[in-house]
Amino acid sequence: MSVMDKIGLEPVRVRRIGVLPIPGFAALSYASTVEMLRAANLLSRERLYDVINIGPEDGPVQSSGAMQVACEARVGTEIDLDYLFVVAGGDPMSFDDARIMAWLGRVARKGVQLGGVSGGPVILAKAGLMAGRRMTVHWEHAAALAELSPQLMIERTLYVIDRDRVTCAGGTAPIDLMHALITRHHGAPFARLVSDWFMHTEVRPSAGPQRAGLVERVGCNVPAVLDAVEMMETHVADPVKLGDLANAAGVSPRQLNRLFHDRLGRSTMGYYRDLRLETARALLRNAPLSLTEIALATGFANSSHFSTVYAQAYGEPPSSYR
Repeated sequence: MSVMDKIGLEPVRVRRIGVLPIPGFAALSYASTVEMLRAANLLSRERLYDVINIGPEDGPVQSSGAMQVACEARVGTEIDLDYLFVVAGGDPMSFDDARIMAWLGRVARKGVQLGGVSGGPVILAKAGLMAGRRMTVHWEHAAALAELSPQLMIERTLYVIDRDRVTCAGGTAPIDLMHALITRHHGAPFARLVSDWFMHTEVRPSAGPQRAGLVERVGCNVPAVLDAVEMMETHVADPVKLGDLANAAGVSPRQLNRLFHDRLGRSTMGYYRDLRLETARALLRNAPLSLTEIALATGFANSSHFSTVYAQAYGEPPSSYR
């Protein structure tokens, strides 16, 4: 049975995706965010995603070029959303619209997953919504944001998914981010179909520039293993179960474990734990965060649990490494 046939037979949960383009946004970042969702609807022959454009004011929103986005709602409107993405360009460091930032805070308190694209993560950070979350941002804004808020966990990667926050560097990187989200919602085979629709055949993982980089880092070119590792990298703070990884990879949990043992010499979940510990080690080295903050950012229940697992892996407690 094809992925599209499977989607057609199962009850479909329609996810409502809000997009807030800030005047002066980059058209490429906006298109890379929404077009993958449109294609998913087209290829599945189902309404998987509703995209709702939300404007700061009434009327269309002007990009940095000739593009305008007509909006169905405006900031302050009560909207039922699963995700809300802020897409910004230009100079987000000077953004100071208190009304929008207060509204973003209200949306976050309702449990909506907030995302920022290109300069959008800067606005989320200035609204106080990225505390204790790993994040990325377009390289043009990274140094200034780090100077403004040195406590932020900024990574120079394509995108970061940390629990209820999703940040993306912009440009074409949202295509890779949406591939990861569609994989999470509908499985890797269907996500690859959507990426192929845009001739984006070399899907890049969150932490690297391209698929080949993932092959080199993992030391394996088996698609099921790579699909599982990609999912691990997008679920560092909120670890998923073996069954979820196997489902994303399109194999059984037993088969996935066998592939990891044969190719990488570790169990699937053992590899996953080590990946999270490596992320924690980098945060210990580079981020001025407490052990509790680092533990939560890498998927451990508390600092005590994190310290125990870390010491077992590295032979010293995290406090000694710092």
